[in-house]
Amino acid sequence: MMRTFFKATMTAAMLAAVFSAPTARAGLFDDDEARRAILDIRSKIDAVNARVDTKADKTSSLSLSDQNDRLNQEIAKLRGQIEVLTNELANTQQRQKDFYVDLDTRLRKLEPQKVSVDGQEVSIGANDQKAYDAALATFKAGDYKTAATAFSNFVRSSPDSGLAPSAQYWLGNAYYALRDYKNAIAAQQVVVSKYPDNPKAADALLNISSSYTELKNKPQSKRALEQLLSQYPNTPAAQTAKERLATLK
Repeated sequence: MMRTFFKATMTAAMLAAVFSAPTARAGLFDDDEARRAILDIRSKIDAVNARVDTKADKTSSLSLSDQNDRLNQEIAKLRGQIEVLTNELANTQQRQKDFYVDLDTRLRKLEPQKVSVDGQEVSIGANDQKAYDAALATFKAGDYKTAATAFSNFVRSSPDSGLAPSAQYWLGNAYYALRDYKNAIAAQQVVVSKYPDNPKAADALLNISSSYTELKNKPQSKRALEQLLSQYPNTPAAQTAKERLATLK
């Protein structure tokens, strides 16, 4: 009985020392700090109990009942700290999980996407489609000067985009609509030389022929049509080329 009495006395004293340190920092712990704090508190509880066993031969002015109550209260506080730290650890882990899920979602949005353009699967950057659609809408609205600037900026800033061939083609059309036939020819020649396998290449040659016609250069206009028939004989543009060649003879 006396050993139990003294054990309670010493345990209460040790627990009072444990609780002399602030605990408000628990909410700021990261995972490792929280785990270390939990283990530290548990170790202190074990140490208190172990050390009390060696102090059983000392006297105390408090009753055994009071000592036991105090001991239980202090241990309950320590267990409460463990509960708080455990909850904080779980919350931190959930916040980290949410952060990485959000980060992954954002990164995926920035990655090039595979889409079909003119029957071909191409890679398009996150903002490419938006910029291209805006430029094309401007062209269709009849603002050819602004459209030419927009398409020119697109092919300069996104030369590797899957939409670059189409943007280059519409740049040539914008110049043609502005009656800037020399720039129209130059723009469409880029389509033919840089993107010969693109479906827009045959139409680019038609546009080149039309531009030369406007410049009163019949030989070059005819040559563009002949190139079209030679390189792209099975395209809809080839049929148009045949019809135009008949009028140039």
